[in-house]
Amino acid sequence: MTPTLPDILIGCLLTLNAPMPPEGAGDYMTARMGLLAMLAALAAQEAERGPAARVWENQAIGDLFAHLDDDYRAHCGDALTAAAQAVDGDFTWSGLDRANAALRSALIDLHQEAERRGDVALQRAILKLYQAMAEARRLDLSGASGG
Repeated sequence: MTPTLPDILIGCLLTLNAPMPPEGAGDYMTARMGLLAMLAALAAQEAERGPAARVWENQAIGDLFAHLDDDYRAHCGDALTAAAQAVDGDFTWSGLDRANAALRSALIDLHQEAERRGDVALQRAILKLYQAMAEARRLDLSGASGG
């Protein structure tokens, strides 16, 4: 799971609001400040890349659906309609996430149908998309290798 910007900021808030124990100096304080620094770095990454990742992801899922044959379109019709309605140009975090949730739900349904039909080519395309989606949302911990 990649945390959202609000999740990260709430983590900072909770860390800052937690009362310091009497033994809170020294190593404890250093670790606490390290945690806050890490959360701030994650928040900065998410603020910088998060909206673009969501817009790209929503478009990539939509593009996959656009290339489906009529048989798949018939199967996924209601889910595709709901997903299309969710993508309404609302570029707030919540709007992008609402559209993304509808599109991901439709994608999961499509993936299940592709598995049921034994459509290996479509399954591979969906798995490749899942991998690209995970990479687009990845946050890097400071000091961790970029692998």
